[in-house]
Amino acid sequence: MVRTRFAPSPTGYLHIGGARTALFSWAYARKHGGKFILRIEDTDLERSTQQSIQAILDGMAWLGLDYDEGPFYQMQRLARYHEVAEQLLQNNQAYYCYATKEELEEMREQQLAAGLKPRYDGRWRDSKKTPPAGVKPVLRFKNPMQGHVTINDQIKGRITVANSELDDLVLLRGDGVPTYNFSVVIDDLDMNISHVIRGDDHVNNTPRQINILKALNAPLPEYAHVPMILGANGERLSKRHGAVSVIQYRENGYLPEALTNYLARLGWSHGDEEIFSREQLVEWFDLSAISRSPAKFNPEKLHWINQQYLKKTDNARLAELVIPFLAKDDCHVTGGPDLALVVDLLKERVNTIEELADAAVYFYRPLEPADELKTQHLTAEAKPILAALIEKFNHIEWTRESIHAEIKTAAKDHDVKLPKIAMPLRIMVTGEVHTPSIDAVLELLGREETLVRMNNCLSSFAD
Repeated sequence: MVRTRFAPSPTGYLHIGGARTALFSWAYARKHGGKFILRIEDTDLERSTQQSIQAILDGMAWLGLDYDEGPFYQMQRLARYHEVAEQLLQNNQAYYCYATKEELEEMREQQLAAGLKPRYDGRWRDSKKTPPAGVKPVLRFKNPMQGHVTINDQIKGRITVANSELDDLVLLRGDGVPTYNFSVVIDDLDMNISHVIRGDDHVNNTPRQINILKALNAPLPEYAHVPMILGANGERLSKRHGAVSVIQYRENGYLPEALTNYLARLGWSHGDEEIFSREQLVEWFDLSAISRSPAKFNPEKLHWINQQYLKKTDNARLAELVIPFLAKDDCHVTGGPDLALVVDLLKERVNTIEELADAAVYFYRPLEPADELKTQHLTAEAKPILAALIEKFNHIEWTRESIHAEIKTAAKDHDVKLPKIAMPLRIMVTGEVHTPSIDAVLELLGREETLVRMNNCLSSFAD
């Protein structure tokens, strides 16, 4: 059975790169009828926080990345790591190293001065020296000194690394807490992970992990190292270029299905398909279709994809999503027009739910026009025309068609172009320049509210 996993470290939020790795692992498991496991790698005691764990769980839940097993926590598995460490020690495949921090730093400086690659020199590997008193040793793995490790990476292809390039990595720190490269191996082994799909910043770790698995006579999983995501400027993704919490995208008004769609297309493709459902992603997903080159994060493309999803989203659902954004702007929908109808009128004009809320404000609260708009559009010439229109609006059937016909008649009666009436009317009622067709806006706003706003604004006209 295909078994994949997502194993984040809870030292921060779930960011775009991690979310994409989780998505690819999830999609591969779902494609093959397998299992997707969530594991929290919380052995960095200084930086791991419960807040970060919750941010990871919330981010995955919002994106709909459901897991079949877990979350498992490494700090709850310490006894298991110690058990395997003892096995390696008894089989002469690991040893205690008593080198102090100062000794290791001196060794590093000497190697750099000699133009050598800094690495542990194996001084305690087969040492017969008496261990120094008062030093808590680390446990190191006896990495093979001959031969090589070959990875048949599902994305990058064949990778070969000489064992002579690898030093004896630490398995257990002096406090007994396992290192990443040790705990991840035991976890993947115990959880029967068949495919390790992760970022290519782990490529250098993989030969070390394979050697530990070989020492345990354990089966090797398939490895697939996904190239990183770069910012639009071609550099490592930063907060400025999109490397923020997944939840921040929710706060900024993106739909989870749109972000999922966008993340899937960051480095993976199925022909020229740009918009596709989660079901299609699962049906089409394959590791061989992941690019070997880094993907570039493009905020404009994400905006476009989110817009496509907004257009297709049910109005009732969108209305529910818009309400919290309106509330943050101290704008409440009670007593105003049906928010679902407002959303339907506005959703093709915006890219995010936040923009949708901003566009909906004037339906629920009058907005004061900017002074320059008053000067430009609320003119002495327009005032009598709009005053007369108020009288007409009192008596017509309040439909979009009737409103449009009355505005058109007013333009004809006063021998002015339609915009000469429509624009000041728009400013009076919405306080904005850019809105949907003014007849559609007024129909939704309602006769009573429209007339109140028009009357209140008449005093703002030039005399």
